[in-house]
Amino acid sequence: MNPIVSVIGLGAMGYAMAGRLSSTYDVIGYDVVDEQVDHARQYITPAPSAAEAAAPAQVVVVSVRDAVQLNQVVESVRWTMTPGSALIVTSTVGAPVVRAVESSLADRSVHLIDAPVSGGPVRASNGDLLVMVGASDDALAVGSDVLDALASTIVVAGPVGSGQDLRTINQLLCGIHTAAAAEALALAHALELDLDQVVAVLGTGSAASFMLSDRGPRIAQQLLGEEPAVRSRLDLIAADMGLVGDLTRQFHLATPVAAAAEQLFRMGVAVGLESEDDSVIAALMG
Repeated sequence: MNPIVSVIGLGAMGYAMAGRLSSTYDVIGYDVVDEQVDHARQYITPAPSAAEAAAPAQVVVVSVRDAVQLNQVVESVRWTMTPGSALIVTSTVGAPVVRAVESSLADRSVHLIDAPVSGGPVRASNGDLLVMVGASDDALAVGSDVLDALASTIVVAGPVGSGQDLRTINQLLCGIHTAAAAEALALAHALELDLDQVVAVLGTGSAASFMLSDRGPRIAQQLLGEEPAVRSRLDLIAADMGLVGDLTRQFHLATPVAAAAEQLFRMGVAVGLESEDDSVIAALMG
């Protein structure tokens, strides 16, 4: 028999990670949305609850939207996880949240691996994620093989919370770069330039960035009145930029560019675009 891994949360990222892990592990999956479970059946054995999904696994991978959902999962699985097993949190929820989770699991002798990921569903499917890790050596001894299956780059930044802090810095740049790409392409559209050509040209020079190459084609679709597939929800980047703001205020750092980007994403959420792809911010620019 293959080792058992559980994946809780089968949205875009959880689905992709379950698919990747299924080539090596027997994957048990759970999501509160039945349609997500049905979508992932080719990769997983469905479980009726998060608690039952976690019970037989040595490693449980959690991919949820926010701290509220994470805490709900943890409250459910902490009573059924095997002592000595590890829970890997791949979501961006902030360092204080994962430190609290670590404490809640300690009396059950369950390890916590703080491992927010970057790269999106396509790279997750290919095992090509960047994973920023905060964990003890004992926790990594349990969960490192699973992380290796998901990632081409793993950076251990320190104890639990360090992965979240590094991810927050990553998201500061991602948010700014996405907003900047939207502004640049909105100007190109106003000038009646070929947007696909603009994305291609900018991607070869000093203005290139991953977010331009990844979001640029979808931003172009938004500006042309088309509707791209949802690959990264607007409310997720808005929440991430909120974590950036919280952290920078804690250290009394001035980050005016990040603050402006955060407000742009929040504006989109405020007008009801939270479930749209985050490239939709281009539609707010006139």
